[in-house]
Amino acid sequence: MDTRDTTMDFDPKFDTSGLLTAVVTDIGTGDLLMVAHMNAEAILLTRETGEAHFWSRSRGRIWKKGESSGNVLRVEEMRVDCDQDALWLRARPAGPACHTGATSCFFRLVGPQRLEKARLPSGSD
Repeated sequence: MDTRDTTMDFDPKFDTSGLLTAVVTDIGTGDLLMVAHMNAEAILLTRETGEAHFWSRSRGRIWKKGESSGNVLRVEEMRVDCDQDALWLRARPAGPACHTGATSCFFRLVGPQRLEKARLPSGSD
């Protein structure tokens, strides 16, 4: 067993690109808002500021969620999974989490023939 499985030391297990997957949920509703990636700098900035920062693979740089839209994610809790290769951010969103303007990035169902509009479990979308 890897010591990361049992230690109380935060020791992220980054992939070969230096990233971890981060899942973000709304702390008030429990709804899944988005999935993104974080590197060591994004984790540090998130912990220091309390606002979610990620590594943008498409932009090749750190970005603060809401830096242009104002729809920041105020992180109230950051959890790490058992082997420390994924994070769960429980956040309070200051607006829609998705760049499309939807409350959640997961606003479509994969139907039998095509995508269909989905409703969030809380009914907020």
